[in-house]
Amino acid sequence: MDDISRREQGLPYHYDNPAFMGQQSDYLELLFDFNQTRPNDTDKQNQLLKAMFAGIGSGCHIAAPLHSSWGCHHVHFGTGVYCNFNLTLLDDASITVGDDCMFGPNVVLAAVGHPILPVLREHHYVYNIPIKIGSNVWIGANVTVLPGVTIGDNTVIGAGSVVSNDIPSGVVAVGAPCRVARKIGKKDEEYYFKNKKLDVWE
Repeated sequence: MDDISRREQGLPYHYDNPAFMGQQSDYLELLFDFNQTRPNDTDKQNQLLKAMFAGIGSGCHIAAPLHSSWGCHHVHFGTGVYCNFNLTLLDDASITVGDDCMFGPNVVLAAVGHPILPVLREHHYVYNIPIKIGSNVWIGANVTVLPGVTIGDNTVIGAGSVVSNDIPSGVVAVGAPCRVARKIGKKDEEYYFKNKKLDVWE
């Protein structure tokens, strides 16, 4: 089985196979152009994002610099996604994000990894497993999401977390490794942060 087939099936393959390198360079050229746009040139930014991403909905804002191993070519964003500075997308496999998600600064979504066995790393093996993030998810600053993780709708991932396993919908999860701390519920209808009371509705 060749590296292209192995890659498509999520099996370990040689990342330095020349069959991949030319395409990757072309996608990275677009990413470079995006990162050089002026902050107010939203028309050019949106044009580039549509060319770069596998799919991206309306109303998305991505603060430069944006980093991506494949120039976002394997990334699908829904509508209304907000990304703060230094989002890193290791999109050797697909990364799918739902609507109305928010990413704090320095978030890493890594859909790629290296085998633990040293001899495999010596021979330049890598593997890719897709990441799936639901809608209305908030991922705090400096979070790392590892290969194969699914995060459910309406969930909050606390700052600094390392997400190595699936996280369900409607929870606050935090830590390294990231674990569910509690469900989102009545308390969150009263307080928006610690003892700070909500006043945006009756």
